[in-house]
Amino acid sequence: MSPASAPVRPAPQEVWDTLSQAERDAAYNNNAAVKDSAAWVEARDKAAPLFRAATPAHLDIPYGSGARQKLDIYPGTPGAPCLVFIHGGYWQRNTREAFAHYAEGLLAHGWSVAMPSYTLAPQARLGAIVDEIGAALDLIAKDGALYGVTGPVVVSGWSAGAQLAVMQLDHPAVAAGLAISGVYELAPLRDTFLNAALELTDAEIAACSPLRHAPSPKPLAIAYGTGEVPALVHDSRALAAKRVAAHAPGALLPILGANHFSILDELRRPDGLLVRAALDLMPGAHA
Repeated sequence: MSPASAPVRPAPQEVWDTLSQAERDAAYNNNAAVKDSAAWVEARDKAAPLFRAATPAHLDIPYGSGARQKLDIYPGTPGAPCLVFIHGGYWQRNTREAFAHYAEGLLAHGWSVAMPSYTLAPQARLGAIVDEIGAALDLIAKDGALYGVTGPVVVSGWSAGAQLAVMQLDHPAVAAGLAISGVYELAPLRDTFLNAALELTDAEIAACSPLRHAPSPKPLAIAYGTGEVPALVHDSRALAAKRVAAHAPGALLPILGANHFSILDELRRPDGLLVRAALDLMPGAHA
């Protein structure tokens, strides 16, 4: 059978009731799905502290009283846009420090980049995490000029960070968004290994699933790798379709061959596809 005539397998969400527990867990297990994920994480964890130590920045700026309620700002050209990048880790792991080097691509174009951390589950409920990102954006709106941020803000994130970014698209400080490899419907997660820390309720799923909300009229680019797990591809395409139906602006960007980890290289390289997507969201912006 040729690839063109091979049957298209449904996304896990479309046949969820027929899946075993192992299949449900595998549907959202990005580390297991990418054979060399450990090598990607190791390389990331080596590159990030070197970049963070060598790059001019305002580090560990508190936006709240919590231990993880801090952000780093890498200032760019005065008046240039600022990308606020929110790390992933299914809301229960990782730090902003481990993603510092992904600021490199847009810094090369004169942009500023801000990276917040947030309290992780189970220490914080998902709705509280969403609110923490709002508080970080409040701080940037109020005091950004003190740290060299005076241009428009593009909120962005990867994986769980993409969900958090989309949830804050209507924040008054935000001009546009760039969502990368996100989860936009949370109900299936309750049936997976991820829920041990999240303990999602019906109310949280309804409040924090972007696919259940009316789309923001602000521009949103939605990116995913064609080598991602089908569940994430499904959510990205579903969110883009919902926005098209609502005449909301923004592109759907499948990154050919990219997996859940390699896709971020497109944000690190000055000529990367995600860097271009961010630049395209701010046409005519000073940089």
